Amino acid sequence: MFLGVDGGGTKTAFCLIDGAGAIRARAVAEGAYYFADNATGGVEHVAQVLREGVRAVTEDAGITPADIAYAFLGLPGYGEVPGDVAALDAVPGEVLGHRRYACDNDMICGWAGSLGAVDGINVISGTGSMTYGERNGRGVRTGGWSELFSDEGSAYWIAARALNVFSRMSDGRLPEGPLAELLRRHLDLTTDLEVIDVVLNRWQGHRSEIASLSPLVVEAAGLGDTQAAAVLTQAGQELALLVDSARRRLGFAATEPVPVSYSGGVFGSAAVLDAFTTELRGGAARYELRHPLFEPMVGAAIYAAKLAGTPLDDAALAALRSTSEITTAENRHA
Repeated sequence: MFLGVDGGGTKTAFCLIDGAGAIRARAVAEGAYYFADNATGGVEHVAQVLREGVRAVTEDAGITPADIAYAFLGLPGYGEVPGDVAALDAVPGEVLGHRRYACDNDMICGWAGSLGAVDGINVISGTGSMTYGERNGRGVRTGGWSELFSDEGSAYWIAARALNVFSRMSDGRLPEGPLAELLRRHLDLTTDLEVIDVVLNRWQGHRSEIASLSPLVVEAAGLGDTQAAAVLTQAGQELALLVDSARRRLGFAATEPVPVSYSGGVFGSAAVLDAFTTELRGGAARYELRHPLFEPMVGAAIYAAKLAGTPLDDAALAALRSTSEITTAENRHA
């Protein structure tokens, strides 16, 4: 049995698979972004999230943590604070009761899931954004330098720009579009200036709260708001720039076809995906845009099997693909 954990800023997803490619259990816990965006904070917050998720999937599968052959845990922020790596590495051992696991940044979950852990590049755009790619065993990350001055094209980035557009609309620096009224209603504002109190005082600038506004930008664009549409278009273009940078750093030649896929909730916006696709296809480099094969949490479990030295064979991957599609469909109709 192999455990995959895909940590994120908003939620953490757990998935247990077996060697034949069957999904044995799934669970969701709160986000594991440990150093800036939760009430408890710190590595202990990660430990609590892992305890909750591991308990849920093992109980559902009717096993104990000792029955897990190997686990891969993708954690948001992993590696960005060198002094915290040892502590983060130790937490899963306390939860699982053994050392058959590896930790790394959650970007690897998206890559392994979307491309099936083959050479190529995956771009992630959820609460934050970054790309991860591999070529001949060498991995490269681009983007993801924090929401304060990076995370281009992410839900946080989209929402922050939408708030700027809202302020300009309120001031009369931009003509008012549907976005303004959508934000007023959603935030229950008595005056437009109250948005400062909401974001800075009540939310304390928390990235997940701000990022949660991004669907309103998609809704506003659908209602004909040109400023909201422009934000989404730029988001797709920024995500394409991250991919192109990763391609160059990995050493892919301009004429060499590069598999590219994507993961994260922002790509649920057709406007973002269209802009991303258009930007990639408009350049000189050759990209093979692929629909994601698996969810990131499934990718994490696939990667766990690979790290254990027992990678899933083609038959198991095909079975997993079938199981994953069925499970996803069931979740949509639940």
